[in-house]
Parts: sequence; structure tokens; C-alpha cells
Amino acid sequence: MNLIPVIGLETHIELSTNTKMFCGCSARSEGALPNTNVCPICTGHPGTLPVPNAAAIRFSVLLGLALNGTITEHSKFDRKHYFYPDLPKAYQISQFDLPVMRDGELFIDVPSEGTVRIGIERMHLEEDSAKNIHGSDGKTYVDFNRSSIPLCEIVTKPDFRTSAQAKAYVQELRLLVRMLGISSGDMEHGHLRCDVNVSLREVDDTGLPIGPLNPKTEIKNINSFRAIERAVDYEISRQTALWHAGTPPMVTTTRGWNDDTQTTDEQRTKEDSADYRYFPEPDIPPLDLRNLIIDLRDRLPELPRAKRARFIDEYGFKPDAAKQLVDDADLANFAEATISELRADISSKNPQSTADLGKLVSNWILTKLANILSTEGKTVASSRITPERFATLLARIIDGTLTPQKALEVLALMEQEGVSVDDAAKELGAASLTDSSAIDAIVLDVITNHPSEVTRYHAGEEKLFAFLLGQIMKAAKGNANPSQATEALKTALTKKS
Repeated sequence: MNLIPVIGLETHIELSTNTKMFCGCSARSEGALPNTNVCPICTGHPGTLPVPNAAAIRFSVLLGLALNGTITEHSKFDRKHYFYPDLPKAYQISQFDLPVMRDGELFIDVPSEGTVRIGIERMHLEEDSAKNIHGSDGKTYVDFNRSSIPLCEIVTKPDFRTSAQAKAYVQELRLLVRMLGISSGDMEHGHLRCDVNVSLREVDDTGLPIGPLNPKTEIKNINSFRAIERAVDYEISRQTALWHAGTPPMVTTTRGWNDDTQTTDEQRTKEDSADYRYFPEPDIPPLDLRNLIIDLRDRLPELPRAKRARFIDEYGFKPDAAKQLVDDADLANFAEATISELRADISSKNPQSTADLGKLVSNWILTKLANILSTEGKTVASSRITPERFATLLARIIDGTLTPQKALEVLALMEQEGVSVDDAAKELGAASLTDSSAIDAIVLDVITNHPSEVTRYHAGEEKLFAFLLGQIMKAAKGNANPSQATEALKTALTKKS
């Protein structure tokens, strides 16, 4: 029996608006006491009238355009009816047949799989529900602070085939909403929540489907990227066992991900659209989005995939380095500013290839600077090192004024004291030793003091060259220009032979 996974995702993005979706209550009440950030509208009092949040509508259209979707010019809100303690109105204001966007796409890069296109069926705006809190006393309490916070729900087509693809998609989506500035996308805070739909389909030896697609299983309560992978893999394994036992899933069900047991637990059978009894929201007029589409289409920023490609082509960054930099907007901006300053500084004096410059900049940002900032408990946004000063440091390495070893010490002092490159180098006595006579004197002294090693080197132990060079750098306190010291040592050993 040949089975292939058929996987789709539903993600809820909490939009970073100041107020809630249909009222004036603050949408930023994390940490507040329960039920202190509420009003009659978001708690569903009879007779209250909702007013749509213009910023939320704007954010949703911007996201729809970024996902290359078709924006619905005349959209509307609907009532989605269901009964649950977290929904006091007994309906949710959502969207049904005229969502903000349809037919989008997102390209993802998956390790060992390459580039995969994921189709997006729809994206709609809705209000969040309240939060149920299950107490240790066996009772369930409801906190309405979260009620009516604006959400974008994005429903993909069943285009995923592996758990790695599902994980990569959610990571790319989080980066996208952060770059657009419409959400933090933090899964740990519930700003991005993901439900996964998994089913299996039997195919023949050529990969063509045999029979209809079986009902899906929806997995909820997934709150991390790793949990997405594990939940998908577990559910594929569970359903595969059912297929081989001759009892494949025959009804659509909802299961929850249990992070403690690393399993999914059945919760209930899944409702379909007829159960929700959708009808147009009578208290909110239809939305005319035509002018907003025109306005926002010209305001789209550079998107993550395009920025990664540009960083590779224009700056010479390796793909992995480009991904690390683009994943953090502050790092990406710092890297761009550094490259710009550095190119201007060295263009005529020490021309460098794009690849060499990209390797130098990315290595020093992602390893050297990152380690120093981690030790100091800082980020690049809070660092005392500006791109201009960082570029000056790298220029000193390129022209040999600072050795890489001493440059690292200089960089640490720059962060600690907020001083310039030259002031830090002067304080540390870190100026590179480039005077040939001084280097020759150190080389001669090292050779004289290590006659045994010199004799063994000439006898064929070439590894001792590195030892002697190390002694030279030690005697020069790390300030000797490495290339000059290497050439001076070669010359001295040739004469000695």
C-alpha cells in the first residue's frame, strides 16, 4: 500500500493594532488582570454595535498583497454561530464567502527539499475569542481581555507533503508579518497560532490517487515550530497504522497536541460550514477595498525572499548567512549599512571582491559581534557599536592596521566603553606591527631561541612552521601583520638552511 500525506495549515495572526477589532478597548493587555480590559461590545452585551478597526483592515489587505493573492474589492463580515463559554454573543464576527483575499501563494525553502510553492486558499479577518483558563479546582474561568482582538486567519491549500515543509511555511509566514510590521508573530505569546490538517491518500505505483481523499484530522494547540513537525509526524504515523489495520479515518475529527506525551488526543468531531449557520453581519456595512488596494500595492516593502536573494547577489553573502541576517530586521539593516560604509572606505585603497567582502562582514556580524553582544546581554539594536564604526574596524583588518586577533579585543572594548576604533586600539596598544625591520628582528630572535625546532623543520617536520609563526605572533603580542610575519619567517628559514 502506497500512502502519501496530504497536509494543510490554518494559521491565526494576531494583528498589532492599538485597539480591538470592533471596539475601543486596548488590544495590548498582556499581563493585565483578567477581565480588566473589556467593554460591553467585546463582552457581547445585547444592543451594542461593532465598529470595524480601520488599521486591522489595512493590515489584512497589506498581508494579502504580500501573499500575492487576489484582494476582494467588495468584502463583508459574517456571523459564525457556535456555543462555547469564550463567545458570549454565541456567534463570532468573521468572514465567509467574501474574505479579504483568495488564491495567494508563499514560496518556502525547505532543507534537503529545495523551493516549494504553497497555495493559499483564503485569508479572512475576524475577532478573537476570550481565553478559557482551566483551574486546579476543576472549574473553567473565562478572561475576556483577549476577546475581539483582530485576527487574520490564513487557510492554505493541501499542498504540504512533509512536516519540514509545514515548519518552514510557518517560519516564513512569521518573518513576513514581522517585516510588514503588522504582527510580532510570537507563537509563545499566542500572536501566531497554528492548526494542522492531516490526512493520507492511497496512490498507485505511478503516484496517481486511488479513490477519494479521506476525511482530515485537525490538530490544535500547537505552540512552537518544533511541535508542528512532531505533531505532523506523529499524526502521519498514527493514521498510517490505521490504514494498514483496515480502519482509516472516516470522519473529520479534531485532536489536540499534547506536548508532554508527544501525542495527539481526540477532542471532538469537526463541524462544517453548515453547522455554523453563517449569514451577513447586519450591523456592519460591506467593505469597499478598491482605494486601499491601490494605495497599499505601491507601499509594499521588500519581502523576505527577495531580500535574501538580493543579499546573496549584491553583497556576496552565503545563503545561510543571508537567511540569518534577513530573519532579524535589525541585523539585516546593520549589515546593509556596514557594507555601504565599508565599500566607500576601501573602494580605492584595498579593492575586495564581493564574495570576500560578504564573507568578512557576515562572519564578523554573526559570530564575533554576536558573541560579544550575547556576553553583554544586548542585541544589535541596543549595541553601542554603530555600522560606521564597525565598518571602520573591518577596514583596519583589510588594510592590515589591525590583526584579526587584536580587532576582536578592540571590538569588545568598543562595546564596553562606547569608544571609536582608534581610541580602543590606542588604549589596548593594538596597532598592527608592519615595520619590516621590527618584524625581522622578532623573527631572528625566535629562530635563535628555538634551534631544535628549526633543525627539525629543516629535517622535514613542516608542521613546526606553524609553531614558529605562533611564537613570533606571541612575541609581537598579536600585533604583527600575519602575512608579513609569514613571509619574513620563510625568508629567514631559507637563509638558515
